[in-house]
Amino acid sequence: MPLKINAVYAGDDQVELTHGPSGSRLLTDLPVDNGGRGRTFSPTDLAAASVASCVLSIMAKLAAREGIKFEGASIEIEKHMQEGPRRIARLAGVVKLPPGITPLQREKLMACVKACPVSRSLHPDVALELTAV
Repeated sequence: MPLKINAVYAGDDQVELTHGPSGSRLLTDLPVDNGGRGRTFSPTDLAAASVASCVLSIMAKLAAREGIKFEGASIEIEKHMQEGPRRIARLAGVVKLPPGITPLQREKLMACVKACPVSRSLHPDVALELTAV
């Protein structure tokens, strides 16, 4: 079933997004490097955040299924832009797994990076480099 998101230009370089099913709202702003003020997430920031959120969510599902304690896991992701054309060139980051993860569990959890529907939706020219610690 399709999901609707409503986007309204709120003025002052900001767009208000409303999640159809829940009514949750958030604002985006133009980033400083593109003439904005960077007061909140930019659209490309949301793309990077979506990858991190998706990967952690898929990992959490796997961890629950396999009985792996996963609370406290995190991802710190960096978005690298390029010009001509302006686009995301690279997403790089570190996945911090909870202590006590075995090498086999680490391997299974890191396979979730490629299983994430968001990362699989990225253009192949966007480099995705996540490493685990």
